[in-house]
Amino acid sequence: MTQADRTRLRELAKKQLEIANSPENQARVALWRRHHKFQGERPPIHIELGTFEKEIIEPLLVCEGAEARGLERKMLCLFTNQELFGDDRAVPDYLPVHQQCHMQLFGCTIGRTMAKDSIGHQFQHVVHDLKEDFAVFEEESNLLIIPGISDEYRAEMADLLGDILPIKCVMNSLGASPTQHVVHMMGMEHMFFAMYDYPDLFKRMMDRIAEEYVRYFKLLESEKALLPTDGCEGLTQGSFCFWDPPENPNDLKTTDLWGYLDSQETVGLSPEMFHEFIFPAYQKIAAVYGRLSYGCCEPVDTFWDDLQTLGNLKKVSISPWCNEEFMAQQLRGKDIIYYRKPSPNYLGVGEILDEDGFRAHIAHTIKTARGCHLEIAQRDVYTVSRSPAKVRRYVEIIREEIDRHWQE
Repeated sequence: MTQADRTRLRELAKKQLEIANSPENQARVALWRRHHKFQGERPPIHIELGTFEKEIIEPLLVCEGAEARGLERKMLCLFTNQELFGDDRAVPDYLPVHQQCHMQLFGCTIGRTMAKDSIGHQFQHVVHDLKEDFAVFEEESNLLIIPGISDEYRAEMADLLGDILPIKCVMNSLGASPTQHVVHMMGMEHMFFAMYDYPDLFKRMMDRIAEEYVRYFKLLESEKALLPTDGCEGLTQGSFCFWDPPENPNDLKTTDLWGYLDSQETVGLSPEMFHEFIFPAYQKIAAVYGRLSYGCCEPVDTFWDDLQTLGNLKKVSISPWCNEEFMAQQLRGKDIIYYRKPSPNYLGVGEILDEDGFRAHIAHTIKTARGCHLEIAQRDVYTVSRSPAKVRRYVEIIREEIDRHWQE
């Protein structure tokens, strides 16, 4: 690493630590903690940078070496939201290093055939007939657990940044998306037909997926590979894990942590079929978590009769396809966060922000969700026309509408 690259990274470390220790950042941390205890005075706002990171971060990169440039990108992503967008993402006072843990379900490698000159692709399915190929689901999953940080990397970071910014091994929330695995393994069409052709086998397949997830999470527990999810760690689908620190961080249980579930692929099912074929497996996985965040883009109102029975449900996704009014009625006065994901079209389409259109859109959410514990997370934006100012104005409009409507 060149001296110039070292100097740049050390400057960024000092900047990150300064922001992390600032009163403004500490106020953000306190806001998130109150919010997750259902005591927040206003909805927190987060703009998910990752999907359009290239437009914002790459122009800021200075380092020349590949390793230095990767670390520079990582550090910039930690405080760019606060510095350029003005949202409520909090900045940690350490450099996070994610623990390497992974489950390869049933040991299956799912290949993809890519479309020419496109991101479009087709999965290479390993199940073509559920009855004939059911042996796939009798295999055990490959589990990878590499806890901690290597001594080599720790020494390298200590030499580079240790006198400024400590490094910390972290993990995000536990997460499972069982029906996504099913679609990757057999395809959407075969998934729906299999429920009709082989109902008992389909239920057994879903139960096997749940068994493997539970086995994986419990192995993390027994191997002492679980880490706290009580701060800036990612809570899947664009949120954060802020919670009270665990009493015994060296002996964590899965029930001490945040977990995540979704089932976007079953949006075409009736509530009755979801209840019969899908929900039992989801119940089994959800029971392992301490606190559950549920849902991605699927309209959760369709299956709310089932989802509301999950006793540890603390956050539920209200996507652009969800019935906002119905879910507000269901969540009002309850200790479950109304996790609203506005339409990405306002921020992600066109060079000029349609301020009037977006103002009406977000005002509707804020007024609808009064009496609920609202959180606003903008996801699925893949371009902002290379304009941080556009994103900042977007956040300003949300804040203006919160001030105007939240306490009415």
